[in-house]
Amino acid sequence: MELHRGLKGRRMNWSSRLQRVTAALAVAGLGLWPAPGSSQQTFSGTTQVVVVEVPVQVVKDGEPVRGLTANDFELYDGRKKVPVTGFEVLDLAAPVGAAGSQPVPTSARRHFLLMFDLSFSEPKSIVKARAAAQKVVNDLHPTDLVAVATYSSLQGPQLVIGFTPDRKQIAAAIDTLGLPKLVDRAADPLKLVYAQEAANNASAPLPVPSQGPHREVREAVEAQVLDTLGTFATSAQHADVAARKQIVLGLTRSFSDLARLMAEVGGRKYVVYLSEGFDSSLVSGRSSTEPQTAEGAAPATDIGDESRIIASTDASGSDDRFGDTRTQNAVEKMLEAFRRADCVIQAVDIGGLRAGADQGARLPSGRETLFNLAKSTGGELFENFNDLSTAMGQMLRRTGVTYVLSFQPAEEVKPDGSFHKLRVELKNAPRGARVVARQGYYAPVPYKQEPAQAKLLEAASDLMGRDSGEIATSVLAAPFAQGGPKAYVQVVIEVDGPSLLAGKQDPRLPVEVYIYALDQNGAIQDFLTQTVGVDLTKAESPLRQGGLKYFGHVELAPGTYSLRTLVRNGTTGAASLRVTPVTVPAAGEASLLPALFQDVPGRWVPARESPKPGQQLPYPFMLKNQPYIPSSRPVLTPGQESRLVLEGYNLQPGDWKTQAEVVAADGKAVPGGAFKVVDKEVGSGAGPTRLLATFQPPALPPGNYSLRVTLTDGAGKAKTSTAQFAVGAPGTRGSR
Repeated sequence: MELHRGLKGRRMNWSSRLQRVTAALAVAGLGLWPAPGSSQQTFSGTTQVVVVEVPVQVVKDGEPVRGLTANDFELYDGRKKVPVTGFEVLDLAAPVGAAGSQPVPTSARRHFLLMFDLSFSEPKSIVKARAAAQKVVNDLHPTDLVAVATYSSLQGPQLVIGFTPDRKQIAAAIDTLGLPKLVDRAADPLKLVYAQEAANNASAPLPVPSQGPHREVREAVEAQVLDTLGTFATSAQHADVAARKQIVLGLTRSFSDLARLMAEVGGRKYVVYLSEGFDSSLVSGRSSTEPQTAEGAAPATDIGDESRIIASTDASGSDDRFGDTRTQNAVEKMLEAFRRADCVIQAVDIGGLRAGADQGARLPSGRETLFNLAKSTGGELFENFNDLSTAMGQMLRRTGVTYVLSFQPAEEVKPDGSFHKLRVELKNAPRGARVVARQGYYAPVPYKQEPAQAKLLEAASDLMGRDSGEIATSVLAAPFAQGGPKAYVQVVIEVDGPSLLAGKQDPRLPVEVYIYALDQNGAIQDFLTQTVGVDLTKAESPLRQGGLKYFGHVELAPGTYSLRTLVRNGTTGAASLRVTPVTVPAAGEASLLPALFQDVPGRWVPARESPKPGQQLPYPFMLKNQPYIPSSRPVLTPGQESRLVLEGYNLQPGDWKTQAEVVAADGKAVPGGAFKVVDKEVGSGAGPTRLLATFQPPALPPGNYSLRVTLTDGAGKAKTSTAQFAVGAPGTRGSR
């Protein structure tokens, strides 16, 4: 994978809704700085910048066109040509590093929603389709996000798991299809974690249905799946014509709502619709040569008799031969919703996945329906393929290069949810090249008017993006050994009060906190979600003077992780994402935590995670049996002394030596500064050893820096850790 950037522009990587960027107000003085290397900038004032991101793919002869630049594109917002203010390229054919090693914008990712149709499919077809879908997932690129859903006329669309990179969770969702008798669901509001058991066994191979040592268990599960699926299929297939038309109308309404939700997801979006399709004659009518059942047979007419042509239809606009206009309009409205959402339907006729004695009765005219859904949204129909991953391989190659164009709308965008048309043209286009881009974008609506499902989908989409946000936040993650196979990773989030309270607030402020730990393979190993209720009638003043300080934790086995922390104002929808690398050392390995700067008491409104029933949450920030408050990203003043704690494990006794240096954001060491150890607390057994030290930064201009500390223990082994800090402008307030 390779990601190129150009035309540096101020942009947030929120989902496909408008990228609303509210500048931070004097954030520098609070120590809430973006991480070094972040594309964010610090502003003062009250500017609001609206940025729209447009993912574009260019295809020629079935292959992606590479090597294009921003100068090769022209972008039109309505009828007005607008300048391209941001440009990025994601090439999935380039060499891939470790998952998560390079941040990928949500707008450049491919999103695949696997939709299993339980009503218009034979149960045995669904069972076979699970294995085919799993093979497709195994062949996707690591940066691709996958969601799994089901549709039935009884329940409508049901999201089994949201868009996630976690292939283990996806496999569990495909295997059970969300059937409650087959899985114990994790309590994840964003539906990124389907089954906690799958997360706990992330190193195990991906399951393949109908294979493996526990065949009897698998066969029992398959029997349960078939029995449950039969309920959904029977209700649709045994209805009369009028009832089946109502079922189709219900599908179009449900899918139209689904398309509107998909518009909230950034990047390129594909619905892989696994179905046998519904009877197309319910929409388009029956041709004169099409065989008819006794139920649908029309009275015989003489040749030349025009009564069949001029006879009026019923009040619903229904005509058995020429189609039902009401259903036709509903289908077209649904397809337009998918096109506006920039969502392509890749239809899979799963009737062809059954073999031999499993063939059974094929549903009538379903192929025509599937073909229409795919063709009308820019997708393809895949049929009679037992190896679906091979069949879809060309589509995956064709969509392997994405250009992301950013622009600022030519006119003010009113928050009314209206649709704004876009057009992308390629200058000096190679002969035969085709541009694939979204038709437009929806203006935002007030956050309170958004459906609850859309809010959760936005949060899940935001969580998989890059550092960004309207709320200034900073995150500290420190892995403390606790004597077991997993470390207790304390997460401290500092939320800037003024940016959190921007806009009109209700008396009670819901602050949503989402913390997810992803390993190097993109698997979610642990998560924590909580909504903190803040009574502004009592806490608004201290919140504005400082902010909110939240203490939570996740438990992680030894390894390297990407900790994704999303904070959202539940009233206004303003949010912030921070991605923090965390390394948990192996048990018994000598380690040194990042320097923990001591914060000023009383500066923050504190909040702590709610423990589970019977759970005792430790407070690990201790020195000489006394608690202290750590700072997530301290603001230091050159020449002024600050206190910090160094905590290490499995360090050998003897003559310890410490060395510290300041590193600028560009990675270069900065000379000067004073670092001194003033006290020492030696732990017993496997307990930690803590050093109390002071640090005076050298004369530094305002900005972001790191303090790199190397400790050499009595055995001569050196351990190094790095902590972030900021230098504020003269007169700003920070940690001691």
